[in-house]
Amino acid sequence: MKISTRGRYALRVMVDLAEHSGDNYIPLKDIVARQEISQKYLEGIMTDLSKAGMLDGQHGKGGGYKLNRAPEEISVLDILLTTEGDLAPISCLGSGAEPCARAAECRTLPMWEKLYEMIRDYFRGISLADLMTSAPDGDNYVI
Repeated sequence: MKISTRGRYALRVMVDLAEHSGDNYIPLKDIVARQEISQKYLEGIMTDLSKAGMLDGQHGKGGGYKLNRAPEEISVLDILLTTEGDLAPISCLGSGAEPCARAAECRTLPMWEKLYEMIRDYFRGISLADLMTSAPDGDNYVI
């Protein structure tokens, strides 16, 4: 499993919104400036996060994005599943995978299943609020 730039950027953006928005919408250009991420690339990420129900977006003057839930209610797992799809360490455990003909005699499958469970549990146990408390000084986050 390797987390892509898309997943890492989504985490950075969500932490940024959690720390800056409150009840106000944050213009995308402000996030782009703080995080030094391409606006075009970020627009796609924001669309996915909005569709997943983590953000509210508003167009026009005074528009932008804001979290629609408290940072404590959004897990790293939620964000990564939205941007990465599946976090399965091997293809046969991925969502929608065809059943493996060798699963019954696979000696390594239980190990991979346990790893997959550990990955999900670990990321499920970390909220945006947790990332906010461990952030370094300043507005740039390296994830």
